[in-house]
Amino acid sequence: MPTDEIAVLVNPLAGSGRRRDLVPRVLRRLGAAGPVRVLDAADSAAAERACHAAVERGARAVVAVGGDGTVHRALQAVAGRPVGFGVVPAGTGNDFASGAGMPGDPLTCAARIAAALREDRRHPLDLALIEAGGPQRSASPRWFGAVLAAGFDAQVNERANRLRRPRGPRRYDLAIALELARLRPRRYALEVDGADCSFDGVLAAVGNCPSYGGGMRVVPDADPADGLLDVVVAASLGRAALVAMKPRLRRGTHVHDPRVTTYRARQVRLHAEGVVGYADGERIGPLPMTVRCVAGALRLLR
Repeated sequence: MPTDEIAVLVNPLAGSGRRRDLVPRVLRRLGAAGPVRVLDAADSAAAERACHAAVERGARAVVAVGGDGTVHRALQAVAGRPVGFGVVPAGTGNDFASGAGMPGDPLTCAARIAAALREDRRHPLDLALIEAGGPQRSASPRWFGAVLAAGFDAQVNERANRLRRPRGPRRYDLAIALELARLRPRRYALEVDGADCSFDGVLAAVGNCPSYGGGMRVVPDADPADGLLDVVVAASLGRAALVAMKPRLRRGTHVHDPRVTTYRARQVRLHAEGVVGYADGERIGPLPMTVRCVAGALRLLR
């Protein structure tokens, strides 16, 4: 039975824990629209379970306070459901919030979400649904809101997650250096709405929103309300060319490089040996994967 509950998933470590004093103020603003319940979650798996439980209880809305990882967990519970979803950007990377048209200020977002609840204002937004294949098939499909990375960037994430030292940003610097040293083009089997677009290259990304990694506009023209996914792939690049492309990724101008190809599609199938996909910055699993756009799967409060 529906309730007036606004279920709030908070990542206490979002933004490296620098914004903990923000949470009480966010909760007060959300409380202007009804009773608020902060979900108890000790880890990512518990966060996901708590969001599912809130939806099953009939929560009026689920609000994610944090970065893209927090959003990703909440999306698994609200996608395709009638419950409203709000996002308060308070993480290191807030690419879904930005792509969904939310303000950058967390308190302004919280006030907007409360107003949307009072006025019953919900905007339909697309999400992407991943179905993994192969012998390591995932137990269930996964939703994502921003970008699926399946190239050099994903390999850096995978390497960084295996490193115990150093801590902080230097770990990613080391992961980049290690992956650059072993950089080689891979053969990607790519199907775009059934058409064979296979290629040899180092970058593959599928986007519902334009950016990942805290503002890297890898699929700059992606629109989460057009019913389509944007795909960007890069051909075989050497180390120097790949490093030189990074500033252009920030601006989204890399798509004008003749070695970069873009597509739009409702469904994409992607495979390359030895590549693990990351969506919304979260590890999904090894390729192959089929990704399809589900139009209007989310009811965004803004």
